Amino acid sequence: MNLEENVMQQLKEAMKNKNDGALRALRAIKAAILNAKTEKGAGEMTPEKEIAIINKLAKQRKESIEVFEKQNRFDLSSVEKEELEVLQTFLPEQLSEEAIETLIKELIEQHQIVDAKEFGKIMGIANKALAGKAEGALIAKVIKSILQ
Repeated sequence: MNLEENVMQQLKEAMKNKNDGALRALRAIKAAILNAKTEKGAGEMTPEKEIAIINKLAKQRKESIEVFEKQNRFDLSSVEKEELEVLQTFLPEQLSEEAIETLIKELIEQHQIVDAKEFGKIMGIANKALAGKAEGALIAKVIKSILQ
């Protein structure tokens, strides 16, 4: 079952159960998938593209939560947290910082990267290898600490 079918099935369940948080999140996923499919030169919807869409939505929610909490708008941040929980059910499990560090050290060794000047190169390789399993900011932080 692909992401779109899974979302539609869960959307029906959320409607039956009158779960507003899940409905908002699932509708957002459905809209993002539709937008991605209708983009110029979109091509086929692959699992990697699906994960990228969900990651983008999750990142938006995390940023909103941060802003709302800084402004003491906990009512709005709780709505975003509800949606984020639903979005995270569609993402692969996130790796720990130690696991990311181990994987990046292996990638650095494989590609024979020796100094911080090649940060961009290893960042690109690591982002592809860890797609959906870790956030880009965390990957960059780990790479910087290893290369220094």
